Amino acid sequence: MKTITIANTPEFVFDRELISSLPASGPRYTSYPTADRFHDGFRLPEYVQTLENTLKNNDKPVSLYVHIPFCNVICYYCGCNKVITKDTSKADEYLTYLEKEMALLKPHLHGKHKLAQLHFGGGTPTFLNDEQLERVFKMIREHFELLPDGEYSIEIDPRKVSRESVFKLGQLGFNRMSVGIQDFDPKVQAAVNRIQTVEETKTVIEAAREAGFKSISVDLIYGLPHQSVTSIQPTLDTVLNELNPDRLALYHYAHLPHIFKPQRRIDTNAVPSSEEKLDILQYAVHLLNEKGYVFIGMDHFAKPEDELAIALKEGRLQRNFQGYSTHADCDLVAIGVSSIGKVGDTYSQNQRNLDDYYADLDADTLPIMRGFQLNDDDVLRRQMIQDLMCRFALELADYGVDFKTYFAEELPELDNMAKLGLIEWNALSGSLKVTPKGRFVIRNIAMIFDYYLRHKETHAKYSQTV
Repeated sequence: MKTITIANTPEFVFDRELISSLPASGPRYTSYPTADRFHDGFRLPEYVQTLENTLKNNDKPVSLYVHIPFCNVICYYCGCNKVITKDTSKADEYLTYLEKEMALLKPHLHGKHKLAQLHFGGGTPTFLNDEQLERVFKMIREHFELLPDGEYSIEIDPRKVSRESVFKLGQLGFNRMSVGIQDFDPKVQAAVNRIQTVEETKTVIEAAREAGFKSISVDLIYGLPHQSVTSIQPTLDTVLNELNPDRLALYHYAHLPHIFKPQRRIDTNAVPSSEEKLDILQYAVHLLNEKGYVFIGMDHFAKPEDELAIALKEGRLQRNFQGYSTHADCDLVAIGVSSIGKVGDTYSQNQRNLDDYYADLDADTLPIMRGFQLNDDDVLRRQMIQDLMCRFALELADYGVDFKTYFAEELPELDNMAKLGLIEWNALSGSLKVTPKGRFVIRNIAMIFDYYLRHKETHAKYSQTV
């Protein structure tokens, strides 16, 4: 397929040959340093001290992430932290522990903070029934003040959500929704054990619009078994013409059966080749452009009137563990098994194993497993990577260092990126701008400023950069 120039704002060029020549994998930079750098030298004492230093006498709104790990059935492609069960009583037990975690957090929150952003992730958050969701919201409202203009989102599996449940979500306070689709092709669905009809998906999305949800996003995955450009066309046509989402995420499937056991049930021979995956991606981004969607960054697209597209245009776009956001500058308090928070210049992660999570709480201890305290260099590079990922540009004078001296090791790679036509930069002019050709490989450009990739080995398996 030929190279396609996308003329949306921001404009980008999908250069097949160039994409194939760059490193194939790298961090998604939902944080910097990335989570594989977290360590158990940062535990409960460090977390408590951070809360004391940051949230005491601080009336700035915060964000809250709630992890619900349960799923009714397993999707073979999934690499998330999850518990497969049909026993809803397990959720009752889990919520009791969530309430205990919040009770242990309360003395360190120093009051009832305004909540600018709330996200329920999983697993499948809608594994919870209406009564269980009410229980969680009662807990949240006891500790936080929800705002009329807050961003309150939940991940949805349409197979387990009725129209009435969607209205209930709206009544509770949710106003944004992310709907998992992946692919409507029956052969692909059977291969990954996720059978989902267009009708049940459409029912959920239409109900969300009637209930007043401000933004509806859908998730698709390319690179799943049996996918091809031809096979994915009906799914894309249905999504864009019938479902008409405000946002769309087009994720790359990483087939790593040696890491994720459920993927061992997928026929490796049925997984598309790298070239076939690029064919699918190229077709999809071309179609999204034709339909008027704005390229936000990486694998995210939005309608021009969506708040993410507006934030991108106005230079207010940010990025956190939930992806692109307009509230990522808030301190993020995270609860639930495996959840990751960001408070001050630290990251913290809860116990990843449910038994360990319960054991800590039974001992009246916040379940912090590991974390990271950023130093001055980390803070500087985090801001630069954020600016690259969200604004496709750096104003070199903004960072308070002599750029050519401080980043002497990075200069040869920057010069190489410039020769490839991915960036335009000049230390004398004081600016670095990502070109249309570079915007689609922004992760590769951001990786230049990652000190830990350059200086420290990692055993992490990063996802495909494109």
